[in-house]
Amino acid sequence: ADTGQADSLFDKVLVDQAWCLNEAEPESIKLVFKPWHQRLDTTQLVSSDSDPELLVYVPFNGMVKLKSIFLWGGVGDEAPQSIRVFANRDDLDFDNVGDTQPTQEWALARGARAPVEYPVRSAKFSSVRSLTLHLPRSFADEETMELYFLAFRGEWLPLTADPIISIYELMPNAADHKAPASELAGHHSIS
Repeated sequence: ADTGQADSLFDKVLVDQAWCLNEAEPESIKLVFKPWHQRLDTTQLVSSDSDPELLVYVPFNGMVKLKSIFLWGGVGDEAPQSIRVFANRDDLDFDNVGDTQPTQEWALARGARAPVEYPVRSAKFSSVRSLTLHLPRSFADEETMELYFLAFRGEWLPLTADPIISIYELMPNAADHKAPASELAGHHSIS
């Protein structure tokens, strides 16, 4: 069954705010966020620059309960060999990502002719504002890495603009609610 469009988060990715470290062409990461009907397009891609490693930051325009990640690097050995995914981490770079425990990691399919869906452990991805994807090596290992398609499935909730602030009394204190003496006086008389 073709499940790619069900629960698609395509229009929830803030593509203009996404970034990638070690991309050969600046801003080319934005080309891999494609609608489902363009998933097999190999003319728009991101390639690594100096070695087969990419670090991709993907922000969402709301809160996401992630179900799966679709990824495709083509049929050749320039495809990513593995992925390490971090939820809600915008502080990672190549200096610290290797020493940081990922939220989840996978070995990726080799020689895939279309995007492959990788289900996530949903309990670990239930309140996601952003993802950081570390693609540490390609199957060629010493060559470049190529990525053609990146997409996400899940549930989306809008973010509220302001937090709701409420005050309530769990145990009322009578001293906090004194009525003025003028309200109490003059209502009862002795005859």
